Amino acid sequence: MTAPFKFAHAAHADWTQAAQACMNQLGAIPVSATLGFLYVSDALAGELGAILAFFRSATAMPHWTGSVGVGVCATGREYLQEPAMVVMLAEFDPADFSMLPLLQTPQDIDAHPLADAYFAMVHGDPANNRIQELIEGLSARLSSGFVVGGLSSSEGVCAQISDGVVSGGLSGVLFSDRVPLATRLTQGVSPLGPRHRVTAANKNVIGSLDNRPALDVMKEEIGEVLARDLRRAAGYIYVGLPVSGSDTGDYVVRNILGVDPQNHLVAISEYIQPGDELLFCRRDQQAAEDDLLRMLAAIRAQLNGPIRGGVYYSCLGRGQHMFGTPNRELGLIRDTLGDFPLVGFFANGEISHNRLYGYTGVLTLFG
Repeated sequence: MTAPFKFAHAAHADWTQAAQACMNQLGAIPVSATLGFLYVSDALAGELGAILAFFRSATAMPHWTGSVGVGVCATGREYLQEPAMVVMLAEFDPADFSMLPLLQTPQDIDAHPLADAYFAMVHGDPANNRIQELIEGLSARLSSGFVVGGLSSSEGVCAQISDGVVSGGLSGVLFSDRVPLATRLTQGVSPLGPRHRVTAANKNVIGSLDNRPALDVMKEEIGEVLARDLRRAAGYIYVGLPVSGSDTGDYVVRNILGVDPQNHLVAISEYIQPGDELLFCRRDQQAAEDDLLRMLAAIRAQLNGPIRGGVYYSCLGRGQHMFGTPNRELGLIRDTLGDFPLVGFFANGEISHNRLYGYTGVLTLFG
């Protein structure tokens, strides 16, 4: 039986103490360990270079990937709004992965050889306004078409790791098809009603849905109580944009930025065109739990064999904020799939296949 990857996690205001606690947990470094995953909370973002240098030296492993988040994930545990770090030492044949250098424009993708690339795990800088183009461009060059990852989240420095500390674009790791893995996405909001067709729109402002005033349609779906006080709907009601070609009914969630009661308009955080479809959604703890459990059952069936390790990218709006109590989201993963090594972070946008999502969780397992 193939052994699980080594992993560790710790929290401390002094990063050197947290890092040493992680090294103590890791114990002897396997000679077959070739790729390190490192995620640190934004309280330690200013020390990311020093933290990475420490682990490179202590493990003698040159290849590292990771990011900064407002919180980090470990097996059954979330660290939110506290100085913490998680680390995992993965064992891949060096011929089966390569580091993806920083991509800042779509033209950068063409300059990088991707001959043996099947699957990509990436981290992105939310300040780059071409991230979606980069995701799509990278996806188109992969034989599986699958990119997974998350955008860094921080109240300060948003940095990523690709052997060194980088920022300003998309970076990560490319895997060959010889690496056994499985990946799935779970939604954090649930639809309130059916899809509607946009019949009038200007940029991100929707004028009408199904040839009716957009705000009138929205009020009908969210119910009388919220419709009387639309401010109460903020942070609770969202718009879902169906993913074209998805066989699982996926949709990307976007915020409602505002409404115009006089002209019956709805503004969302995405440009939209007449002919597009959308549905109104709500945050729903029970629906989020049900969908997470559905996803976990599906990914368990997809990966035949033991789990050596996993990486989880969860939206910064999930975790305790969505599931009601600390560690509930990570606890459900552990309780369903077992006590395997898991690392990750709470992202400012999650990446799955060729799209940037919100309020989702993206889980990738290595066998």
